[in-house]
Amino acid sequence: MRQGGFSDLGRRVATAAVALPLLLAGLLLGPPLLAVAIVAAAALLGTAELFALLAKGGIAPLRATGFVVMAAVFVDVARPGGLPGSAWPFAAVALLASMLLRSRDIALAVPSGAGTLLAAAYLGGLGGSIAALRVLDPVTEGAWRMLLLLAIVMGADTAAFFVGSAVGRHKLAPAVSPGKTVEGLAGGLVGGVLGALAVRWAGLRSLPVDHAVWLGLGAAALGTAGDLAESLIKRWAGVKDSGALFPGHGGMLDRLDSLLFAGPVLYYYFVFFAR
Repeated sequence: MRQGGFSDLGRRVATAAVALPLLLAGLLLGPPLLAVAIVAAAALLGTAELFALLAKGGIAPLRATGFVVMAAVFVDVARPGGLPGSAWPFAAVALLASMLLRSRDIALAVPSGAGTLLAAAYLGGLGGSIAALRVLDPVTEGAWRMLLLLAIVMGADTAAFFVGSAVGRHKLAPAVSPGKTVEGLAGGLVGGVLGALAVRWAGLRSLPVDHAVWLGLGAAALGTAGDLAESLIKRWAGVKDSGALFPGHGGMLDRLDSLLFAGPVLYYYFVFFAR
């Protein structure tokens, strides 16, 4: 491992040592709505960062409309029935109407609407699926579901980092993220499975062992895809990090990218397949 890699790891560990206990306490020990509020706040910060990335790439997002639409989609996913009806017709009308306000510059109006919709779906739809894990029935298992998501993603990220640094040789997606390797991905999949099994053993006994293995694989794989998707956006915008909120970790979107893609794997499982 390069010396710079150890330095970066040191900053990551120091930041995590402060932030992680507070995050876990809020998400797992507090009331369910506190966890929803924490995820919502993170999604709002991530949306602001994504809007900034779009602006760096030459797309002026419809910020006010975007935040409202993102929040509506978030609630629609996190709390089904929490709104009188689906948020998506409102989202479409609000975005298209806001585009008309920029119709004097037709060349920018459509990209602005498309970029804003991307942000609303990305942070609202995917963020809402994370929040839903805490409030789905049975609510008593909500904290374990949140811990399952965190354990899979953190286990996969940690294993991929060390395996990729030690034996990584074959580039996974060199045009998007040159540091990622196939070997690191393999290590990450193993780390995700171990994380899922650890949570199942610790308290989520209603989750069958074979289901835990498949959830670990699926969420770890999708988490890697989420990391690559955000890397693609950053590379397009010409930046290294989405922000500087967390020393050694970048911005909020840098911390959410894998969780946002892994969250729906668990969300759909617990909605449709959990016994």
